[in-house]
Amino acid sequence: MAYDEHLGDRIRQIMQSKNVPFYDKKMMGGLVFMVNDKMCCGIHIDKKFGDSLLMTKIGVNAYKQEIEKEECLPMDFTGRPMKGYIFVTPQGFDMDIDLEYWIDKAVDFNKILTK
Repeated sequence: MAYDEHLGDRIRQIMQSKNVPFYDKKMMGGLVFMVNDKMCCGIHIDKKFGDSLLMTKIGVNAYKQEIEKEECLPMDFTGRPMKGYIFVTPQGFDMDIDLEYWIDKAVDFNKILTK
């Protein structure tokens, strides 16, 4: 198992409960959730961190605010953080309400991209 399947199920349940049209796609050893054919959020096992991280695409403005939180890390695959993307550590999505917060941020940003 390359990613946390239980976390994937939790994300699916939240998106389905909000009637968000999505599909998931295995990518780079993880799982991404596509909304409007754009990457919205996903699961990534970070070897440096040693656990599954939630990846969310929240945009540059939200990134500036959210990156200050203890549970947030820059999304860094290549040595350079990707603008507008953030990793959330398990302490930031352990509770369903917390996971829903991050999914909402990603879906809301996705809506802006499709206007």
